[in-house]
Amino acid sequence: MNIGIAITGSFCTCENILTQLEKMIKMGHNIIPIISKTVANTDTRFGTAKEFVEKVEKICGKRAVRTIVEAEPLGPQNKFDVLAIAPCTGNTLAKIANGLSDDAVTMASKAHMRNYKPLVIAISTNDGLGLNMQNIAKLMNEKKVFFVPFRQDSPTKKPKSLVADLDLLLDTILLAKEGEQIQPVLI
Repeated sequence: MNIGIAITGSFCTCENILTQLEKMIKMGHNIIPIISKTVANTDTRFGTAKEFVEKVEKICGKRAVRTIVEAEPLGPQNKFDVLAIAPCTGNTLAKIANGLSDDAVTMASKAHMRNYKPLVIAISTNDGLGLNMQNIAKLMNEKKVFFVPFRQDSPTKKPKSLVADLDLLLDTILLAKEGEQIQPVLI
């Protein structure tokens, strides 16, 4: 499959996506990486932006889509069988749920959704059980939007935080390609 993997700034889960990318590449999938402006430019305690982007590009064997200008043609070119946003921050989730596109990831998702093909979301947000719950609900009701199963991240320390199980990313993508939501969604 041709799979777009869009990565947003949930920096504590970004390293885990590298393992998933390697797994998909080994299985023969063509992965087109897309990175948010935040991921491309923000150094954190988890590492530098430059090092992370280089790892993604090395694994995928191609340069990551980084800008709105690079992302917009992806829809008309019908590039992906499935587009997955993993991890997907609450900020990105809110923008998609409300039709906003201000970076490569949100533009790629908007362009991809025009083709009525599956969009997979691997949520990672500190307010999933807060204000972002309405955005999760809104997108769960969209016909071609599918969620990687998720759970509370740290119920005691961060009671509103949700995080997807990235080990279920590929299984979710494969089922989404067939038009099915993997179950259970809440784990």
